[in-house]
Amino acid sequence: MNVQRGVRVSQRTIEVGMGSVSQQDVVAVARHDAPVRLAADALAALSATRARIEALAASDQPVYGVSTGFGALATRHIPVERRADLQRSLIRSHAAGTGPEVEREVVRAMMLLRLSTLATGRTGVRPVVAETYAALLNAGITPVVHEYGSLGCSGDLAPLAHCALTVMGEGFVRDAAGVRRPSADAMAEAGIEPLTFAEKEGLALINGTDGMLGQLILAAHDLAGLLTTADITAAMSVEALLGTPRVFAADLQALRPQPGQAAGARVIAAMLEGSPIAASHADNADHEYPIVQDAYSLRCAPQVSGAARDTLNHCRWVADNELASAIDNPVVTLDGRVESNGNFHGAPVAYALDFLAIPVADVASMSERRTDRLLDVKRSHGLPPFLADDPGVDSGHMILQYSQAGIVSELKRLAVPASVDSIPSSAMQEDHVSMGWAAARKLRRALDGLTRVLAGEALSAARALDLRQSAPAPATSAVRDRIRQVVPGVGPDRFLAPEIETVVDLVRSGALVDAAEVVTGPLG
Repeated sequence: MNVQRGVRVSQRTIEVGMGSVSQQDVVAVARHDAPVRLAADALAALSATRARIEALAASDQPVYGVSTGFGALATRHIPVERRADLQRSLIRSHAAGTGPEVEREVVRAMMLLRLSTLATGRTGVRPVVAETYAALLNAGITPVVHEYGSLGCSGDLAPLAHCALTVMGEGFVRDAAGVRRPSADAMAEAGIEPLTFAEKEGLALINGTDGMLGQLILAAHDLAGLLTTADITAAMSVEALLGTPRVFAADLQALRPQPGQAAGARVIAAMLEGSPIAASHADNADHEYPIVQDAYSLRCAPQVSGAARDTLNHCRWVADNELASAIDNPVVTLDGRVESNGNFHGAPVAYALDFLAIPVADVASMSERRTDRLLDVKRSHGLPPFLADDPGVDSGHMILQYSQAGIVSELKRLAVPASVDSIPSSAMQEDHVSMGWAAARKLRRALDGLTRVLAGEALSAARALDLRQSAPAPATSAVRDRIRQVVPGVGPDRFLAPEIETVVDLVRSGALVDAAEVVTGPLG
């Protein structure tokens, strides 16, 4: 899933300092290769806390991750001469991911977020470690990370270990051209020196929620655009089904002051402003198809998309809190203590990821119901069966709705939370985990499904508007016309799959929102 709309693509350098990275910055670096640099305050903080770690390393005091083993092996004291081996072995053993490669944008987001935590100066790594992460991002070198390996607790261990392995000059990467290569070769070509990790550094690179957080931020960005698209397609369907725009009036929405609902109703009302179709049946008593109340999938569209917006805003708040965090274990406190903690537990992010999967499924479910209504001659108020050119000879959009139904069914399964599960690990030392990475992976799949369902509704609603006697509203006409630039209008059955995929690309890119906003002004 990759919705590009809403991020200004530029070469603005993202300065990574102490809590300075925003959600927009993450999208810019992950998707648009915005360059990064470490802020002066970050470099100073890194140097100061590294001095504290080196002092502890020279003492007899046992410190987790500095002079001890890890997890259930934390009781083992590691002599000074073996501590580089300790960090190297940690990364090699934890880079145990398996399955398909994770998307480039996810890995870049993860690396930026780990760099952001390093820049707080609370992890105790040397400045050169943070500088190497920044250099890899700027060179477009992306570690190969695999689908499975994180339980969302003790950090996204395996995914982050694959990134750290690259810093050591080991494992595999995709270079800026997308070619899979040995890390050492790509780094040498870019002039980046591999590192040998000192005390605590390997541990500091894997104890974070960066993988699941990066995916939450990307998902939140994408869903915001999709919810505006859902209101646009809802307006098109309301108009094509001879629904009334009166239910979206601001005074009716104000009777239930949910902010997301009001926002959704404003979008739909703006889309239907000046609709000759709506005007043609404003007086139901004189119309061929008198309608007392529209079906819920039409009348309640802003209630559902609005609740999704409010859920999204909560999840963005969680992401902002996480961006302001310094997650590591142990952590170097402001007064110089090195303390173990549980901040690496992914529950806050995991719950947000699972939460978003619920409205994604519900918005798609309502969209599919509107499409089905457009195709059903008994409920479409005068439209031909399945919007077919010659019903019986032609099947029209009959099977398009089948595809939507299959996706919606899967989205309901994907809405089942991952975070309610936990499997103990590390010989019961890590006896409760968040499964946040799994929640993130299924949310990305769910967003792709919602994109495809909305595309199906847009394609069908555009065809239905073509079949009405009166002209659509200026805004819905603009969206219909944008679709017509790439997909022909009414006619005998054609190979439908490519047309659906073309409109999927329009939805994913935000092109339908852009077309509407030429008429309405900003909608999101």
